Amino acid sequence: MVTHDDVIYVAKLARLKVEADDLDRYAGQLSSILSHIDKISELDLTSVEPTSHVIDLSNVFREDEPRPSVDRDEALANGPEVENGAFRVPPILES
Repeated sequence: MVTHDDVIYVAKLARLKVEADDLDRYAGQLSSILSHIDKISELDLTSVEPTSHVIDLSNVFREDEPRPSVDRDEALANGPEVENGAFRVPPILES
């Protein structure tokens, strides 16, 4: 069973502020999570290979081939302001 002190300790590690009213709820939720982890720990996984993906995938990316894109003038026509062949945006740095 997770205690209020456990919740406060974990919250401190995670740099979270926990209100006293929430301690019971969080303690119950953490207890539930830890009980699920205990159930998983009971499984015999000695014959299961560690994986990063459940489905065996090899390179799933398409070939990088050049293809036509949007015309520059057509793209610039969608912007509210254009200057010297580029979108004009407000400055974000003060000089």
